[in-house]
This record gives sequence, structure tokens and C-alpha cells, in this order.
Amino acid sequence: MKFPQLLSVAALASLAFAGCSKDNDAQNQAKLEVRLTDAPGDFSRVNLDVQQIEVHLKDEADPTGWERLAFTPQALNILDYVNGRSALLVSTDFAPGDLKEIRLILGPNNTVTTRDGETYTLKTPSGQTSGVKLKLDKVTLRASETYQLLLDFDVAKSIVERGNWKPGNDKKERYLLKPVVRLVAQEIAGGIYGQVTPAAALPQVLAIRSSLTPADTFSTSADATGAYRLQSLPSGTYRLEYFPSTTAPANQPAYRPATRTGIVVVNNQQTNVPSVSLVN
Repeated sequence: MKFPQLLSVAALASLAFAGCSKDNDAQNQAKLEVRLTDAPGDFSRVNLDVQQIEVHLKDEADPTGWERLAFTPQALNILDYVNGRSALLVSTDFAPGDLKEIRLILGPNNTVTTRDGETYTLKTPSGQTSGVKLKLDKVTLRASETYQLLLDFDVAKSIVERGNWKPGNDKKERYLLKPVVRLVAQEIAGGIYGQVTPAAALPQVLAIRSSLTPADTFSTSADATGAYRLQSLPSGTYRLEYFPSTTAPANQPAYRPATRTGIVVVNNQQTNVPSVSLVN
């Protein structure tokens, strides 16, 4: 999200109103993230054709309990996401409540590339065409809180070589895809707080998670003392942008936007940002 260096008072008033409405709506919603990471295997590339992600909201036996999450179908080389890296699949507002299961539905275009550069289609056994289902144990989404579901894909265990395959045999797929996925569920409780001066500037504060592509943006307003706080932030590196929503009185220095970069947020910790001034 980008802003011009100077915004009109009217535009900022509109931003403040929209931000307030968004914040009020957000207070009644939970935030749900779904991420994918990988335990390495002895391959050079593994492409997963991820088509759909769903969560189950009712008892396991109720087939109507599945709800589709906002997700764009895409191919992911999961070997890009090792050693602490992860792919953000879903980041969405969600109604508070209990989650029972998550289901990852794969398409037919899954492939594996071996160390010698040969690429093979990964055949999925018929019993798993309905999706990879993972049970959730006591996962409750609460209003204004963020919850993350990390799908830890084990490549070494998930890709199985057929016992009857022989080099040069083009009629049989060499590998089967039998996904082995460990689910890690956690509440996200990082935060940022600080002070903006002068408080009379009525500043808006944007926290942009710059370590994520595409970037994720959170917003709030400073209170009457210039203090602000953003809660339930996912861990990562943030850029903070501050915008005055009013003009300075006559004969006083003009209010200017300000930016702070490299703000690191860690789960279950509150990051204090040094005071920011909106005047030269």
C-alpha cells in the first residue's frame, strides 16, 4: 500500500472514518492464516498443484461443515520453503468459533524433479483425491485475535517410489504422492506500541509487514495523548507509516508524514517503537 507524501485533510478524514469502521468490524472478527513449510527431501524440485483450502466448522460426521477459504489456486515449489521459511496461503478475516479440521485439495499437476534433472508426474492414490485432511485439536478463533495454521509438509515421507518401476519404463509413473503433513496451530500474539507527537496531529498509523510478499497491512489511530498500539500481529519485519489527519494551527510548523523501517515483531512479545515526531 502506497500513499502520496502529502494527503489532503479531506482525504485523511475519509481514511480515518474508513479505518475506524474497518477497526470496528475487525473487533468482531478473528484473523486466520494458513501457511505451508517443508521438511527437505532428496529432490531438486517438488511442485504441488494446490487448488483449494477448506476448514470444517461442525462435528466431523456432518458433511455440510466444510467452508472454503479465500485462496487463489497456484503451483508451489515447496522446496522453496525450508529452514524456517513458509508460504502464506491464506490470510483472511474469519467469524469467531471452533475449527475441527482443515483440508488441502490438490489438483492433478503435481510433479517431482530428481537430482539428475528428470521430472516425473506425482500420482495421487484414489483414496486421497478428496483432499488431505488434518484434524484440529481445540482450535478456537476469538474476535480480534489472529490464529495461524502451519502445514509442515514432509517431502521425504510423502513421495514414494514405486517398487515395480524400472528406468526407461514410460508406462508407469515412478513416484506416488502420499502427503504426510504435520499441523502446527498457534495463536499469534505479537504487537507494536509507541508514541507520536504532536498528539494534535491526530495521526493514523499503518503497520506494513514488509517481510511478506504481497505485503500485509494493519492500521490503527493514535489516542488523544498520541499513544498507539497494534495487537495480534504475525511475526515478521514491519514498516510503520504515520499520517497526520489534520493541519497544524497557523504560525506553527506543518505536520508531515513519517516512516520507520525494520521494526521486528516476535510472537508473544510487544515491540516498543521510539517516539515519532510529525514536525520538522
